[in-house]
Amino acid sequence: MKINNNISAVITNKQLLRTEDTLAASMERLSSGLRINHAKDDPSGMAIAGKMNAQIDGLSRASRNSSDGISVLDTADGALTEVTSMLQRMRELSVQAANGTMSDNDRAAIQLEINNLVDEIDRISEATEFNTKTLLDGSLSNRVYGDHFTRAIPSESVEAGFYNFKVTTAATQASVVIDVTDGLTYPITADQAGSITVNEKAAMIEEGMSQEDVIGSIRNAAELGGALVKIDNNNVTIYTEDYGVNAYVDLVSNCSLNLPDGADHVIGSNAVLAMDTTDSMFKDHLTATVKHEGNKITFTDVEGFSLSMKLEAGYAGDIETEVTDIGPMDLQVGANMGQQITVRIPSISSEYLYLDEVDVTKTNGPEKAMTRLDEALATVNDIRANLGAYTNRLEYTVSSLNATHENMNAAISRIADVDMATEMVEYTKDNVLQQAGTSALSQANELPQMALQLLQ
Repeated sequence: MKINNNISAVITNKQLLRTEDTLAASMERLSSGLRINHAKDDPSGMAIAGKMNAQIDGLSRASRNSSDGISVLDTADGALTEVTSMLQRMRELSVQAANGTMSDNDRAAIQLEINNLVDEIDRISEATEFNTKTLLDGSLSNRVYGDHFTRAIPSESVEAGFYNFKVTTAATQASVVIDVTDGLTYPITADQAGSITVNEKAAMIEEGMSQEDVIGSIRNAAELGGALVKIDNNNVTIYTEDYGVNAYVDLVSNCSLNLPDGADHVIGSNAVLAMDTTDSMFKDHLTATVKHEGNKITFTDVEGFSLSMKLEAGYAGDIETEVTDIGPMDLQVGANMGQQITVRIPSISSEYLYLDEVDVTKTNGPEKAMTRLDEALATVNDIRANLGAYTNRLEYTVSSLNATHENMNAAISRIADVDMATEMVEYTKDNVLQQAGTSALSQANELPQMALQLLQ
């Protein structure tokens, strides 16, 4: 019997310490709910769980990002709803102005309301914001750079790059030069009196008028007829504001004034263009065609390709157009780099909708206004349709992200979470072993006391 080295106590204590370590680990797992609390618990499992946690957090944030994107689109669509209502009201007013019962003063009053609605559309374009980001001023669309053109609008299928072309012949206005002394003497005599009709608007030439009076009368008629006037001594040039074959000046003399030959119907001419299909992106659009509408031109091709702009008046020469991918809003809808949805919202300002050309007070102004407003409505409806498509896509994106988030939580749970039932079994076992070990150690410590009986 040995008392310096109580082997029974040493063995029992060693087993008791092991049981205490196991019991402490079980208690930590039960209290934290995690199977892996330290790297030593499961090194590979900890590495997998760490990566999955990053993905789960990213998916949660991406879902909220997508919801924010839906809010942006709803804000823009709400503003465009009012723009649509205003365009429909303007078209209704144009139909009213086209009625023959309307006087010039009536049409001027109608135009006043149209002008106010145009101003309101511009205000909405500039003021519609989400988190200080302006939505409808064109800043969220592809940026287009270049000289000798304005109002460039690319469709979504226009790739970034250079679209070069040459204006070989500039578009022209319709114009007629009248010598107001050809057939008239001043002051006007009774036999010279009558009228000059400018685009169906009569300029009265009355007895006693001076040359300045006659020019002023022609100028006023031209303004109502949708034309402009330049005065150079005895010559009055009547010309159209618009360019191209649809721009015209019609003159009829019902007085002694002699008009140039062909003045009864003079039209402008379209620009002649040549696309660079060698060194620019047009090489990928060999089937592209050009539509002319005055100085407004539109390149179109298959699969929704459309690039429109308004050419600088009178310019002939090379034009380099750079379309960039700067501007569109990229929504981060995934947990990893590059998982984005790009949203483009074009400008709905009066300039880009060509509402600045709506004037029902001029000859054929109501009819032209109806055409222009139909085009503006079509443009706004296309924008709203795209916004709706974006919104539907983002709603499905949110649903997908939430489903993936749920499944990844389930996956990481199987890796990192503790099985409470199994762990309770281990805890109960270790608790019983601890009690038994404590009891055994107590008895092992009593063995040396038996040595005292040998000394009695």
